[in-house]
Amino acid sequence: MTGILDLLNSDAGKAIISGVAGSTGQDTSKTSSVLTMALPVLMKAMQRNASTPKGAEGLMGALDQHDGGILDSLGDLFRGGVDEEVRQDGDKILGHVLGDKKHGVEKVIGQKAGVDTSVVADILKTAAPILMGVLGRQKRENNVRGASDLTGLLGGLLGGNSTQREQSFLEQILDADGDGSIVDDVAGMVLGNSSSSQQKSGGLLGGLLGGIFGRK
Repeated sequence: MTGILDLLNSDAGKAIISGVAGSTGQDTSKTSSVLTMALPVLMKAMQRNASTPKGAEGLMGALDQHDGGILDSLGDLFRGGVDEEVRQDGDKILGHVLGDKKHGVEKVIGQKAGVDTSVVADILKTAAPILMGVLGRQKRENNVRGASDLTGLLGGLLGGNSTQREQSFLEQILDADGDGSIVDDVAGMVLGNSSSSQQKSGGLLGGLLGGIFGRK
């Protein structure tokens, strides 16, 4: 299964990044950094939510509504700016997925990407419905029918070979309380990896945690 970061690096992913950047008035490289950090965090949060029957049922229903049709009309979506209805949908998605952790997550990602929290929120409002479209299409194509299938799908897209350390980082981001201390706690983990250690870590998130935050 193609991972979410592989998708971002594909031609379609680059078109999405460019479109989101243009629609939010942000630099493409900053938008790329925000999305590369945020999408795995959002998917990890979904994986957490899907671990309970109620959470899995809710996510399955949401993915039925976001069936991937948005991916077939990205040109229209980004032409002239993203419709406010799409952004409102994105804000609702972020609220459901992150709950009271939303602001803390946005703040941490903003500090790492070097942009204001409000900019992160703006980017994610635009990108969240697209992510749900990707997941909805994957759900349909992989015939996902129950909670175990759903968590397997999310795990596969996150990168089945990601290390415990990488998974722990995503958990720490989700547990951020908004005071910024999490940035100091994980700065060495994220920015201190050498290129050789990145290669050894394996998995889709190895490159992410080895230095993607500082990518130009």
